[in-house]
Amino acid sequence: MTPDAQSRIARLLHHRKPGLSQGEPIIPPITASATFHLPTVQSGGQFYGRNGNPSWDAVEARLSILEDAEAISFPSGMAAITAALFSTLKAGDRLVIPSDGYYVTRVLSEGFLKPLGVEVTQIPTRDFETADFTGAAVVYLETPSNPGLDVVDIQSVATRAHQAGAKVIADNTTMTPLLQRPLDLGCDLVVAADTKAPAGHSDVLFGHVAGRDAALMARVRDWRRMSGSIAGPFEAFLVHRGLETLEVRLDRMCSSAATIADRLAAHPAVRNLRFPGLASDPSHQVVGSQMANGGFLIGFELPDAGAAEGFLARCPLVEQSTSFGGTHSAGERRARWGDGVSEGFIRLSVGVEPVEVLWQAIDTALAG
Repeated sequence: MTPDAQSRIARLLHHRKPGLSQGEPIIPPITASATFHLPTVQSGGQFYGRNGNPSWDAVEARLSILEDAEAISFPSGMAAITAALFSTLKAGDRLVIPSDGYYVTRVLSEGFLKPLGVEVTQIPTRDFETADFTGAAVVYLETPSNPGLDVVDIQSVATRAHQAGAKVIADNTTMTPLLQRPLDLGCDLVVAADTKAPAGHSDVLFGHVAGRDAALMARVRDWRRMSGSIAGPFEAFLVHRGLETLEVRLDRMCSSAATIADRLAAHPAVRNLRFPGLASDPSHQVVGSQMANGGFLIGFELPDAGAAEGFLARCPLVEQSTSFGGTHSAGERRARWGDGVSEGFIRLSVGVEPVEVLWQAIDTALAG
């Protein structure tokens, strides 16, 4: 971890200390209230639960430290994505999105934005490097892509998109701000599902939008207030707590993923392994520069759907679930959702289990 990242983690853990008075709780309390004492409107403070909540303030303070930017919380990653897109697009605009990214973003764009008059252009992540952004209002990146783990040079794309007059939004869910920093590389907004690694325990839905343009972030905040797309105080508390251990969890997860990916690459049952941390991977080019390491996600293929489902059913240390980034390792055959991958493709999210025990379970399950 870079010295800057280490500093941000330390500040995150102690960000409340300067404002604490004698006897106040170190951990922020859950504020479960829709209304607040409001003798006058002009005196400041909280005034209604759709506009603000102290529990949001606490988690947003931590997210802002991680992003080095203003952060606005949402009740899910898709709520954050929706807010970013609806805050930057209008009828007649052109939106460029990855055809191989998170499928719900594509469904939202085609099913809701397109009927409202937004032109939607889908291209593979790899093609963003050379795509023509002329006429685009928003260029939306997801790198590494989910689930294929292809990458694109964020700074290069952001520069060309800005030259074409477009705003740039990056989905940074797979990396988190500790492993990749799209705002530093020129993006206007970052969106993320904090449901994944930031919360880390698979027990809460949450998301955020971050940015350094005050006017743009005001639009995002207005969208949250007027759409009512707000997080609950209990959820905010859980994410605030999860962020306390994000760095140590990521350290274990990414280290274990590197070990397991190296072994899977040599396994006779495995085909077309994808892990950016491997020198042989097509996405390895940005590791060490744009990405701090290879992350904790691995993609690989087994011969067919039956082989993939059989492996997942046999492995006692890989949960069969559709999310990633949690303490438990999790795997899924992504073709069942319609992703453009082979029927035997598995997305593996490596958790915090002891790596040798986890590998033994995986190796045994692959043997059938």
